[in-house]
Amino acid sequence: MSAAFSTFALVLASIFPVVNPPGSALVFLGLTTGATPELRAILARRIALNSFVLLVCSFLLGALILQFYGISIPILRIAGGFIVAVAGWKLLNEGSRKELETPTGGVSNKKLLDQAFYPLTLPLTTGPGSMAVVISIGLSEATIARPADRIIFVVASVAAIAVLALTIMLCFTYADRIQRFLGPGGTDIAVRLSAFILFCLGLQILWSGGNELLRSVLIASPAPLL
Repeated sequence: MSAAFSTFALVLASIFPVVNPPGSALVFLGLTTGATPELRAILARRIALNSFVLLVCSFLLGALILQFYGISIPILRIAGGFIVAVAGWKLLNEGSRKELETPTGGVSNKKLLDQAFYPLTLPLTTGPGSMAVVISIGLSEATIARPADRIIFVVASVAAIAVLALTIMLCFTYADRIQRFLGPGGTDIAVRLSAFILFCLGLQILWSGGNELLRSVLIASPAPLL
């Protein structure tokens, strides 16, 4: 049981700061401005389920999929970081009130539901950073010798991802309470601040992937002849 709890705590502590459900809830709040609490709750459940499936698949199959398509983790980080940075820049400069206000016809409701996976789940909630983390954790399974220990490792890791998904659902469902607490002006400031942080996070992920890619190129290049 101690090994299972240690794995659970380690996986949760590794993924939680990257996903950051409370901080992502503010971005989610900005992207769903004008939505009803019921619609926001539906979106929160869908995003939490999508995040759980995405992270579990990345944990179990991520390394195999990347190897099959010949995609390296640095490239994954560069592409995902670019998408996150663009989303943060757009939200920072344009806001979301005009685009996502809910008219009486309910057109924006359908648009929001269509966005439950992209971009609300990927890359805004569980992006390339969290996927790279769980893929790295999944790779460590190969170092475990005993089959029983492997089963414990997988079960504890999936349980940690499930707790994270539950946290995402709770934070996103009750994001409107943050809105009522902060007020319109405070919410707009918080959303734009979170958008700026999201933009910086995208650049950081982009730089991290580019740095790793550049290092691999420099290491692989032959030394100059003297």
